[in-house]
Amino acid sequence: MVARPRRTEPEMSANPSVISRVLPRTEAASPTALDEAALVALLATGDREEALAALYDLYGRRLYALGVHLLHDRGLAEDLVQETFVRLWRSADRYDPRRSSVRTFIYTLARRAAVDLWRRSSREPSAIADAPETEDGVGGAAFDEVVMRLDVGEALDTLTPAHREVLELQYHGDLTQTQVAERLGIPLGTVKTRTLYALRALATELKERGLVD
Repeated sequence: MVARPRRTEPEMSANPSVISRVLPRTEAASPTALDEAALVALLATGDREEALAALYDLYGRRLYALGVHLLHDRGLAEDLVQETFVRLWRSADRYDPRRSSVRTFIYTLARRAAVDLWRRSSREPSAIADAPETEDGVGGAAFDEVVMRLDVGEALDTLTPAHREVLELQYHGDLTQTQVAERLGIPLGTVKTRTLYALRALATELKERGLVD
């Protein structure tokens, strides 16, 4: 369980790659994205208690999972959550919704925090720490790949067990639809139908998250 950031400012201290080619990432605006921008605006104007808590509810678990994957240490992952929200607290007034989504803004802060934490821990150089930033500030193929895998994984978890199963067997297990039907002992037509509905539901979920058009 990751602790919420303190209310007073602390001292600074499926094979998803396959699915992502079918459903490429974008920064499309959505009602959720607009709501998040309003929360950052509240944070910037001093309404920090409610805004910070709401943004933590949206991104706290995602940042912790990101930290575990990037830093391979649960303690450092907790530090990443705390450090990212401290930086968000301090830089909310610099957020410009015309230039990027809140998601991009927060992950930019998280990437920089992860690099600093990695370097402070005296570990070997990593692909994330050494990768140059892209124009939007995030940068680094290794970082982007981890974020995409986590996004797709969360989206897959929203599917029904039957729908998720057929996608995972095809994309994670690298099975054909015929092989999936044989593995599950169901008709091929059922596999095709479940796959169709699963992909539609997945596309809808990713769209709601602002990850596809």
